[in-house]
Amino acid sequence: MAMQRSQWHKHPAVRSDDELTFGERAADVMRNGMGSWIFVGGFFAVMILWAIANSAFYLGGSNGKHGFDPYPYILLNLFLSMLAGVQAAALLIAAKRQDGISSELAIHDNELLTENTKITKEVHIGVQHALTNTQLLHRICEKFDIEHEDILHEVADS
Repeated sequence: MAMQRSQWHKHPAVRSDDELTFGERAADVMRNGMGSWIFVGGFFAVMILWAIANSAFYLGGSNGKHGFDPYPYILLNLFLSMLAGVQAAALLIAAKRQDGISSELAIHDNELLTENTKITKEVHIGVQHALTNTQLLHRICEKFDIEHEDILHEVADS
């Protein structure tokens, strides 16, 4: 099963691939890797293998040597502490990258909103002009005693 890739690279407002720095690409890979069930399953598999291998060496040990990491598993604790430190940094890097993505999306949304507001105002002005012209046409028709329906039929026929 392949690792699922983030879908942000498809959004037009979010930089992707060649536009990203090496660090940003690494943060995306780390976030997608460490935040997956594959990573969790692999982590548990390594922990179980460590316990089985250490127990096998412990039971087969001789001359006072029992296992490569005797109880209380000091070497394992060292590795887990280092992993926790790296994961904390990775989480901060991933959070920073996610903030960057959110910021890019917010800027894009703001630009779209500004553009749509401008277009809406232009349409509103156009509708106001059409209304003013229609009212003016009604007044002209009343002044010359012309039926509105006659004009509408003439315009529709032409």
